[in-house]
Parts: sequence; C-alpha cells; structure tokens
Amino acid sequence: MVVTWRGRDHIGACLAALAKQTRAHEVLVLDNASDDGTAELISGQRVLRLLRNRGYAGGLAAALPQVKTQLMAWLNDDAAPEPGWLAALEDALDADPRAAAAGGVLTDMAGVISSAGVALTADGYGMDLREPTETTFGFCGGSVLLRRGALVGAGGVPGGFFCYYEDTDTAWRLRLAGWRILLVPTARATHKLGASSKPGSWRFHRWNERNRLLTLLRCAPLRIALAQVLRFLAITLALPARRLRGVEVPDALNYTVGLRLFVFAEVIARLPASLIARFAIGRRGSVARSVVWRTWAGRVVQSIDHPA
Repeated sequence: MVVTWRGRDHIGACLAALAKQTRAHEVLVLDNASDDGTAELISGQRVLRLLRNRGYAGGLAAALPQVKTQLMAWLNDDAAPEPGWLAALEDALDADPRAAAAGGVLTDMAGVISSAGVALTADGYGMDLREPTETTFGFCGGSVLLRRGALVGAGGVPGGFFCYYEDTDTAWRLRLAGWRILLVPTARATHKLGASSKPGSWRFHRWNERNRLLTLLRCAPLRIALAQVLRFLAITLALPARRLRGVEVPDALNYTVGLRLFVFAEVIARLPASLIARFAIGRRGSVARSVVWRTWAGRVVQSIDHPA
C-alpha cells in the first residue's frame, strides 16, 4: 500500500523499487486527489483515488477495506525500498506468529538512519530511534508490514488523524491487544524525509501535538492522558507571562499560543469520539493500559525529535 499526494517528483522511484522486490506482491496506490500529474504517472497501477486529500492516515483507512491479503505493507511514496525489503519483513512475521507488525529501517539519501522503530517517551511522545534495538515500542508507518487481521481486530487505522501518530496509535493498540511488534534491520528503504509534508511547518506541529494528545486519550492510562492534556494547556497559558519575564522559550511554532490554543480546541472537540474509541479499545484489549505504559514509556535510546 502506497499513499500519495502530489507525488509526481518521487513516486516513480518508489514504484520502480517495488517492482524489483524479490517476493511476489500486489501494489495498491491510494491517490489523495493529486492535482500535479501524479494520476498520469500511476495510471498503470491498481489505484484507489479519493475525491479529496484525507492525509496519510485517512488514505490508509480508506484503502484497508480494499486489501484482501493476509499481510498489508505501508510504504511512503517518497521511500525506495531495497530489493529484499519485503522478503525480510515477511520472513520476520512468518517466524513469529505472535507478532502483528514488522517494521523496517528508513535512511536518508546519505544512508544515515532516520527511523529504526519508534520509542515512547515518558510524556507520551512517539520518537524515531536512530539505531536498531530489540526493545522497540512501535514501528514507523512509512515502512512496515502488518497482519491485516490483527490490524482490523485492533480497530484499524485512525483515519481522522490525517497524518502523524497513526503508526504510534496503531502500535499501541496492537500491544494492548497482546501482539508483539518487530524491527527488521535488514529491511531498509531510502526515504526523502518531508517530501510530502513540511517538518517544522504550522500544520506539521498542529498534527503532531494534536495527535499525540488524541493517542494518549485513546490508549494511555487515564491519569496519564488527562495529566498530559492539562499540562499542555498549562504550558500554553503560561507562555505570555514567561516571555514577559524574559524566560527563554523554544523558538518553534509549537510554542506559539495561537497554534497551541487551536490544537487544544481540536482535542476538546474530539474528546467525545476519543472517549468512545477508548472504551472500544479497552474492550478489545487483553493487556492493561498500565502494563503497556510501565513497560514502554521512557525507554528511549538515541532518538531524534520527530513525530511518529
């Protein structure tokens, strides 16, 4: 599964790399209403085209009912996997029937690792790891193979996230359902980070901050989720006074009052749906939220500050 939006400049390399995979597979391209000529480039593929851009998460959610195979791969349209990428991921899942997902490693154009799985920080952020480790909480959604049945059983993809944290939320729900998540260091893909989104932009920080809080409300112990939502609001309200006192404040858009109030308003508007989803996740789960949190929160090594 490849989700694209205005991918004319990079999706060709992605599809060419998929054509060189050593394991038989089908390709489904989800086109988020691209208007830049992408549709013509992918005309030879099996394509599901949406009438509007629903983002990476929304695209995955829309495509899930169209996938009938037991395994489903997610791959960014600006990623080019090595020929053995899919085989390595598939072999890892075949070897571990308790695993629902096998994540690959993403590198930049110079070969430097940009994601080797996702860790969960002590305040509930998903963070991409720099180095492969056997204790990876989750996977990067730009390069992963999942058991479709496990994904559907855990509630599918949070399409309303638009983009960012759909992978952390999904990994969290799979762990609550008792599944294992693997990292496969030999499954590598070169990734043009931010080709479709713009890290550091207003929308980037909006989706990142909002979806972290929504993920916590859906998946974390309630006291943790509420504490983080209130902490977010407290920091927001304290920013003007801190600046007036000359206290140093990070020079980033996610520390502007306007953006943070917008995010908080979105979270409150989505609170009823998040609580309904939380109840459903709890009913499906077999592992206590407190157990998952104690096991994984804060186990961060050599990570970079990038939303998952």
